[in-house]
Amino acid sequence: MKKPIKKSWMIASALTIGMAVLTPLQAGATEVKTTDSSSTTIIQLEQKITGKIKGIYGDGMNIKGNDGKNYYVSFYKFSAEQIEKMNLVEGQEISVEGSVVESYSDFYTFAVYKKELPKEVTKEDLTKLEKLFNEIKKLEKEVSKEENEEEKEKKYEEINKIHEEMSKITKPYILANWQPQSYEEYIQEFGFNEKNIVIKENDTTQLKAIYAEWVQLVKSGDEEKANDKHDELYKILQPYFDELYPPQTFEEFVKELQLDIPAETLAKLKPVFENAQKADKEEDMELSNKLWHEIYQMISPYIKPVTFEEYMSDFEFEVSEADKMQLKPLYEEASALDKNGDFEKAQEKWEAIYKILEPYFEVNQDTLISASKVTINGQDYLAE
Repeated sequence: MKKPIKKSWMIASALTIGMAVLTPLQAGATEVKTTDSSSTTIIQLEQKITGKIKGIYGDGMNIKGNDGKNYYVSFYKFSAEQIEKMNLVEGQEISVEGSVVESYSDFYTFAVYKKELPKEVTKEDLTKLEKLFNEIKKLEKEVSKEENEEEKEKKYEEINKIHEEMSKITKPYILANWQPQSYEEYIQEFGFNEKNIVIKENDTTQLKAIYAEWVQLVKSGDEEKANDKHDELYKILQPYFDELYPPQTFEEFVKELQLDIPAETLAKLKPVFENAQKADKEEDMELSNKLWHEIYQMISPYIKPVTFEEYMSDFEFEVSEADKMQLKPLYEEASALDKNGDFEKAQEKWEAIYKILEPYFEVNQDTLISASKVTINGQDYLAE
């Protein structure tokens, strides 16, 4: 039960335009043939759905359709301003028109990627970028179907190389358009003021000078030296981040567990917890994993597993009685093995459970829709 390590500070690169490689989920996309006077073209079916919003994310939402089906709708074609104006709320009735796509990665088209680029990018460079972009899409499809891990790794390496090629093309344009924040704006974003953390005057003097150097190095395209300056900033700011994000106390940890652990066990648990935190801070992952596993073994006798009925109630679909009869003993065995720390044998039981449930997930998986029109509260929004 390794507690996640909170990264207290990350500086996002000012030079990166991302192209996320998302895990494909087959959605059974419907296609229709249309014939004109010159050729036959395969196009994706435009679909209109109406339903209630189940979940909202930065670039999309889940909808429970009035037809009983589940949908995931992408907003990639809409601007952030449009999405904000929609004022989406869970439970709202909404209508969506758009094309059905096969996988999540299909939402991110070259047209969407192009919108993120500076307007100064030439047609010649756009042509090069589109070709490279399509190569990545092709490789992503191949990776999703590849079962050999070595071949998968090779394809991921190819994808990374193409990303680097694209970055070489876009970097000069991005640098030319980059407007860095002032030091004051930059430092304010960390939230020190909110916790009344005051940076010492001599530290502020150093930080301002280093930040100004970092800006110049980024503008010049010298990434290696710019990264070194990041490290310098981090070194000075680290004590302030430690104050901003103090480590969890043992008492807070125990309270969070919400378990009835006897005092004798707590006394043994405390030094192991403190050593685990120390290993985390020193980034000694081997020792950290060992200690968090030890902690889990110490508290596992006091963890009450969720009942089979509660476990099944989390699924939105109904499972047949025959399958429930198979699932219940498997679930109880898996829970018992997990509680005893026998994770390898427990994994075998969980895999058997997933195998029985997989057909239900396939039938109930989301249909993926790339939205071109959204109607909510009587207002229509058209993709830009």
